[in-house]
Order: sequence, then structure tokens, then C-alpha cells
Amino acid sequence: MRLATGWLVFCTLLSLVSGSALTTPIAANERLCFYADVDKAGEKIGFYFAVQSGGSFDIDYTVTAPSSKVLLDGTRERQGDYVLTANEVGEYAFCFENDMSTISGKLIDFDIMVESEPRREAPAKPGQISEQTSSLEESVFRLNGMLMNVKRQQKHFHTKERRGFDVVQSTQNKLFWYAVLETIGVIGMAMFQVYVLQTFFTKTGRRYKV
Repeated sequence: MRLATGWLVFCTLLSLVSGSALTTPIAANERLCFYADVDKAGEKIGFYFAVQSGGSFDIDYTVTAPSSKVLLDGTRERQGDYVLTANEVGEYAFCFENDMSTISGKLIDFDIMVESEPRREAPAKPGQISEQTSSLEESVFRLNGMLMNVKRQQKHFHTKERRGFDVVQSTQNKLFWYAVLETIGVIGMAMFQVYVLQTFFTKTGRRYKV
């Protein structure tokens, strides 16, 4: 009975949370918008994003309510983690802009979650079963909070890993082209010296008889 009740509470929590985790590229001077539907007022909206690669790892963003009211906005932000209360029912827009970059694109990792806060209701017949259910609910809620913290930490480390990899790759490309230009410079200088010496020894001048 305890196991069945715990499974029912866990399934209820899963049904109260809906979200989408995506990774998308954004080209230079491009604007991308994503949308999330809210069925009733008072729901919680979780919004997380992080720039994985590209440029200075920054992006502009805006969060707009169904009434076109701007709830959140930022410029040249590397990452963010926000929780909003949806006071309006409808479609919320989450937009990213890469206007500050004219050449390089960006890779954005973001997560949009719509969560309904469960309401605790008094049991019709208080007893041992209701006490067990309440205890299981508290345990599940604590477990859910711990899992969310682990998820945030994983996202943080994943972002640092991607940024470090992008920096290493960029440095490697710069060193490669520097070595290529240095080799071309050395070869060009050698050819120029050979040409100068050849011209110096083969140059015709005045000849005098003794």
C-alpha cells in the first residue's frame, strides 16, 4: 500500500511539470523565439539558458507575457536561471538576439519549464493512510528539490566544459594559422635573400683592362 501510494504521488508530480531542454545555434544578427503555454494563472515558469560557444559567450534575451509585457530582459548575458510566476494565461515568448555579433554565431543551451504548484488538501477521513501519504509527499518533494539542484549543477559543469572546449579549439586554430603564416614568412624571406644574392653576384658592371 505504501509503495502504491508513493508511486501515485510521484506520477502526480510528473504530470504537474512540463518542460523542454534544447540546444540551438543562433547565427549572427539573428533573433529566435520559443514559446510556452500556461493553462492557468499562478503557475511557475522556470527559465534557464547558457551560451555554450561563440564570440564572448554572451547573448541578449527577453521574456514576454501574452499581453506583450516584458517580464525579463538582458543584454550581453552569459547565462541565467530564473523562476517566474505566470499571472496571465496564454503563450509566453522567450527570445534570444545575437545582434551584437556580425560574424560569429552562438550555441545556446536553454530550458523552459512550466510547473503547477500542488495544493495540499485535507483528507476526508484522517488516519494512518493519510499520515503515510503526507510523509511520502514530503519525501518526494525533498527528492524533487535535490534532483533539481543536481540538474542545475550538471548544467553548470556542462556549460563550463563546453566553454573551455571552445576556448581551447579557438586557441588551437589561432596557433595553427600563426604557424602557417610564420612558415610562409620564413620561406618568403629565404627566397628574397636568395634573389638579392643572385642579383648581387650576377650584376654586370664596368670592366677595365690592365
